Amino acid sequence: MPAKAYINRIATAVPEHEVHQFYLRFAASMLAADRRRIFERMADVAGIERRYSCFAPAIDPEGPSADLAGTFIRGAFPGTAVRMAMFGDAAPVLAQKGVDGLELGDGASRITHLIVTTCTGFSAPGIDLELVARCGLPDRVERTMIGFMGCYAAINGLKLARHIVRSDPQARVLLVNIELCTMHLRETTELEKLLSFCLWGDGCAAALVTAEPVGIELDSFHCIVAHERRDLMSWSIRDHGFEMVLSGQVPAAIHEALRSSQDAILGGRTTEAIDLWAVHPGGRSVLDAVERALNLAPTALAPSREVLRQYGNMSSATVMFVMKEMLKAPPGLLGCGMSFGPGLTAETMLFRTVS
Repeated sequence: MPAKAYINRIATAVPEHEVHQFYLRFAASMLAADRRRIFERMADVAGIERRYSCFAPAIDPEGPSADLAGTFIRGAFPGTAVRMAMFGDAAPVLAQKGVDGLELGDGASRITHLIVTTCTGFSAPGIDLELVARCGLPDRVERTMIGFMGCYAAINGLKLARHIVRSDPQARVLLVNIELCTMHLRETTELEKLLSFCLWGDGCAAALVTAEPVGIELDSFHCIVAHERRDLMSWSIRDHGFEMVLSGQVPAAIHEALRSSQDAILGGRTTEAIDLWAVHPGGRSVLDAVERALNLAPTALAPSREVLRQYGNMSSATVMFVMKEMLKAPPGLLGCGMSFGPGLTAETMLFRTVS
């Protein structure tokens, strides 16, 4: 019988620069007065109070640059090469901060596998090798990069970690979800794009997955792909950074997909049988759509709404911030996790608290 896999620990980290109110004012400054009022009303109900960025904001949100270093100058935002250089400098630092939070100590030398998910930057040699050097991981560690899958990549990372542990009970898997979404700030007067950007923050989550029955048991996984809605959400590399398309129709599409696939996601159970919900907070309207689709109690998504309020949407790292809260729950509870991304795709899982 294959071994069971457990998330033993989760640590999270964000950069030092809190930027949400600054960027709301910066974005509003790019709009005419009538559209600015619309933007401000919609931003007020987004359910976000804080977001963090790896680069320091400028002093004046209506000044010539969005950042203190003067890289994001109005009328001359940087190209992708500059942004990738910024990612290469900042991402390993934040990723190390996340891993350090696990307090592995001498256990770092016992890590057998390293999985890194990111969709906000790439380089080679990359974050995986940086973490080996910075965190005292053995050179022989088996490294896997899961790239450009968007917000649902963490669930796929957990799925891979479970496969590894089930095939080798001695495996100790370190999963790192590192995203610097604010690197892709764009200069635009399109209201929908500005509102979309005001969701994003930078963050990192690190998790240890082993066969030791401590923490959260990873039970099963299920994927939904709404092929006919694939154009509603996309993430493309362009000349001036990575460009996100996030249609206002996404919440309705998620609602429809979940309603039609509820039995498969929950293994034939009712929603009442689920004690814990770890839903990726892609935005307030996304959480509202999940709540309506599954007929959940108003408090069911409280952990997701709190992560959204405190950090915004950090792409693949975000659902792991929610899962960290699940580790505080008493043993014997059944949970459902899910995250959404381009495709339109929903990656879901069932899990159980064991300690």
